[in-house]
Amino acid sequence: MRIFLIHTLRFILFMFAQALLFNQLEVGLGIQAMIYPLFILLLPYDINIFLSMLICFALGAGIDSISNTYGLHASSAVLLAYLRPGIFKLFEPRDGYENTQEMNIYGMDSTWLLSVFGLMLLIHHLWFFTLELFKLNEIGFILQKTILSVPISLVLCILIQVIFVKKPSGNR
Repeated sequence: MRIFLIHTLRFILFMFAQALLFNQLEVGLGIQAMIYPLFILLLPYDINIFLSMLICFALGAGIDSISNTYGLHASSAVLLAYLRPGIFKLFEPRDGYENTQEMNIYGMDSTWLLSVFGLMLLIHHLWFFTLELFKLNEIGFILQKTILSVPISLVLCILIQVIFVKKPSGNR
């Protein structure tokens, strides 16, 4: 029950923080900071893929309804939820994952986190910006927005974890 409450609170916080704060930031050069993919990473490892996709659709649809982005966040979140198990399998540690293990900076090593979450953000942002512009002649601008937005989003998500994710006792 405690895990359910934690993820419900995260869901609400990520949705409103993204829609009301981070979507309103104008950095320039097409940079858009997106933190809600961190919610998808922090979902339990053994969550059912269909439940994961449903939760991520609700998250994205909530952000879209507040931000008037017409399904961009919903489709990007569902894509990420769908690809998440495959990405985790691709970067699976030799001993495998523990079902109780949380995929955060304290539960995984930094190489794993940067590789997996960096790839997840790259896929998410590339899909999002491709749908946003939806013109092949804008591929340069799509790549610019993706390449500049991924590091900003990654750094913000790591800072959020350092500040808000509880460090387990006995680690690091």
